[in-house]
Amino acid sequence: MGISDEQKVGFMGSCKRKLISVVGRIKKLGRDDPRRIIHSLKVGLALTFVSLLYYWRPLYDGFGIASIWAVLTVVVVFEFTVGATLSKGLNRGLGTLLAGALGVGAQHFASLFGQTGEPIVLGIFVFLLAAASTFSRFFPRIKARYDYGVLIFILTFSLVSVSGYRVEKILELAHQRLSTILIGGATCVFISLFICPVWAGETLHNTIASNIEKLANYLEGFGGEYFQYEDNEESIIVEDHSKLHNKLSSLQAYKSVLTSQSSEESLANLASWEPKHGKFSFGHPWKQYLKIGSLTRQCAYQIESLNGYVIPADIQVAIQFRRRIEESCKAISTESGKALRILASSIKAMTNPSSSSKTHIENAKAAIDDLKHTLKSGYLESSDLLGIIPDATVCCILIDIVKSVEKISEATDELGRSARFKSVEATVSPEKSSQLLHRGIVNPVFDSECGDGDDHVVIRVDNNNINNNNEAGEIGKCQGNLDVKPTSKGEIIVCK
Repeated sequence: MGISDEQKVGFMGSCKRKLISVVGRIKKLGRDDPRRIIHSLKVGLALTFVSLLYYWRPLYDGFGIASIWAVLTVVVVFEFTVGATLSKGLNRGLGTLLAGALGVGAQHFASLFGQTGEPIVLGIFVFLLAAASTFSRFFPRIKARYDYGVLIFILTFSLVSVSGYRVEKILELAHQRLSTILIGGATCVFISLFICPVWAGETLHNTIASNIEKLANYLEGFGGEYFQYEDNEESIIVEDHSKLHNKLSSLQAYKSVLTSQSSEESLANLASWEPKHGKFSFGHPWKQYLKIGSLTRQCAYQIESLNGYVIPADIQVAIQFRRRIEESCKAISTESGKALRILASSIKAMTNPSSSSKTHIENAKAAIDDLKHTLKSGYLESSDLLGIIPDATVCCILIDIVKSVEKISEATDELGRSARFKSVEATVSPEKSSQLLHRGIVNPVFDSECGDGDDHVVIRVDNNNINNNNEAGEIGKCQGNLDVKPTSKGEIIVCK
């Protein structure tokens, strides 16, 4: 039975739609992270280069069929980040070198036992080294850093010792394989390091800061979404669930933090292999990033519990009680979010957190005291217990979140000390600084008005009944390295 024209048209249309869909996904993947496209080109370049060992006759005459090991090395060693490539390259090189040397030595030692005893001795060597190497892979530290090297060691030793029993020119064979593997590994490392490098350490650094910022976004927007009332009735606005989900979509980015542990641990491990790059030294405290990441996830899980109460449910709610706790709860969530945002900015800029982050935490604690006073008031005795349970639970979660934010702040301070982050404290003379503080017009902040350099805005002077230009002149005279900028917002910005 033949295919009708309508079926052909339908089939062609379906193929066209699938092709368009695939092309769209490819474009989106490239737009989301252009480094993926660059990495693909780098791998192609590396493979083309090592293929010359086969294509160019003089090189092929020198290495022979062993040239294929260079191609295989590029395929298995070249990874997305510099740290991953260095880790695999060094593991493969050292594992091959050590196993090759031991394999040749084992073959030479076994040959002393004659034709009859040689295979027995080689079998014993293979058994002992393979068993010991495999057992070593169960140690967590070796598993994390040297697992690939141990695997290559077992493979290479077995190949060299076994093939050496049938191949007379064992030294020549080992030399060719080792040389081509080193050529392939060196090619990967060189291209990864010097052509648009992707650093695992920088990725981890930005990931931790971004995760903290995601929590800040949610906490700053929580109060406005949770406390919603109708204008004319003492009842909560109950929106359609789909509408509310769309409205909160911009706040749901924190969910990615919940599953970030494995990627953070992997990046920290790979970052420890990388040389000094940018602001990151070889001994950068990557483990401290894991501590901050763990505390961030703990806070994200608390936010996940909090998020469950944003969607209205068919339960009785004490509206008067919710109105009484509204101000305190909003202050707690907003101040916590502001503190996290400052911490995220300080990590990104690699500067010590300004004192304003601790100020926001103290403000959140003060709001907690007000909230506790409300919860202990006599109003609770006359309230419906079932109606206040949801809001009371939200209060408890917010209190726990403030504790988590404080722990993140302490861990960030520790990171700043370990990594020697730059200080962003004011460089105004102590006398002038104390005068301004006494007048209540100095508030350290982060800002972008001084550009994207390492030193951002260090002081914002709120202008209350003073002349901007005069005040700017007074501050500018205190230090010669300050750039003082009066703004139209009634403020004075002082930059390093």
